[in-house]
Amino acid sequence: MTLRIAAVVVTYNRRDQIGVTLPRLLGEQVDHVIVVDNGSTDGTREWLAGVDDPRLVLLLPGENLGGAGGFEQGMRLAVERFDPDWIVVLDDDARPEPGAMTAFRQLSLEGWDAVAAAVRQPDGQVCDMNRPVLNPFQHRNVFLRTMLGGGRPAFHLDNAAFADTTLRPVDGASFVGLFLSRGAIAKAGYPDGRLFIYAEDGIYTLGLTQAGGRMAFSSEVRFEHDCSTFAGARGGFTPVWKTYYYYRNLMFLYRLAAGWLFWPALIIVVPKWVLKGRLQGEEDRGTYYRLLWDAVRDGLLGRRARQCRIEHGR
Repeated sequence: MTLRIAAVVVTYNRRDQIGVTLPRLLGEQVDHVIVVDNGSTDGTREWLAGVDDPRLVLLLPGENLGGAGGFEQGMRLAVERFDPDWIVVLDDDARPEPGAMTAFRQLSLEGWDAVAAAVRQPDGQVCDMNRPVLNPFQHRNVFLRTMLGGGRPAFHLDNAAFADTTLRPVDGASFVGLFLSRGAIAKAGYPDGRLFIYAEDGIYTLGLTQAGGRMAFSSEVRFEHDCSTFAGARGGFTPVWKTYYYYRNLMFLYRLAAGWLFWPALIIVVPKWVLKGRLQGEEDRGTYYRLLWDAVRDGLLGRRARQCRIEHGR
C-alpha cells in the first residue's frame, strides 16, 4: 500500500525561509502540503499565493496563533480534508533533505505510531535543539546519568545514534521532521493551541508516548534546520514577552515528564531561571522577573490560555 503523506508547515514573517522550505517539500514524494501563515506582513502571503501546485493548501487564520495554534489547526485541516496515513510537521526554517520522504516510505513502520527524523544544521552538524529525548524520569539509568552531572546531553540522543541505521525508541521529539500516523492522532489528539509558542512539541510527544504510542528515531530520514533563526533563553528573550510562554510551558512539560518528582525538580530549576535574568538586557530585566513570576504561578495553576500581561501584537 502506498502511504499518503501530508505536510504541515507553520510560518510567520519568514519569507526567505519559507521560500526555501516550500520548494524543497514540493520536490519530495508528499501528497499534500498545508502552510499555515500566522498573519505575515513581510510579503510571505503574497509569495505563497503565487505558488502554483495542486498539492498546496494555504490556511490563513485571522490572528497569530503561534506555533502551537498553527500546528493544531493545520493538523486538523489535514485530517478533515485528506485523512492521510501520516502527517509530517515542520517549522518554516526547516526542510527535508533530498530523498527524505523516499527514505521514510522505505522504513519498516509496523508497530510505530510516530517517527522522528535526524535533524542537522546546514553545515551538517547535528541540531542540538532537535535531538529526540528519553524521559529521564522513566529510565533509571538515564535519570542517574542526568543527576550525576550529565545534564541535558544525558537524556538526548548522542551523535552515535545519528550514525545507527536501526529504528530506536524515544519518548519525545521536536516538531521538525516529526511524522505522526493516524494512530498517533487517535491516541494523543492534536497539539494544544493555547500554548501559543514553546514546548508544544515536547508536551505533545511525551503525551503520546505516555498514552501508549510508540515513537522511533530514524537516522535515515534526514531534515535540515536553519537554527540561526532561533532566539531562546541562552541569550535572553527578544522580545521580552516570550519569557512568559517559555517558562509557563516548561512548567507543564516538567510536570508531565516528572510526575510526583515535579516538586523536587521545581526546587532545582526555578532558581536557575531566576539567575538567567542576568542575561536579559538591563532595560527589560524587571519585566523578565515579573513575567517569570506570572509563568510559574500560571504553570502551577494549570492556566493554559494566552494571557501574557504584555501586549505583543497578536
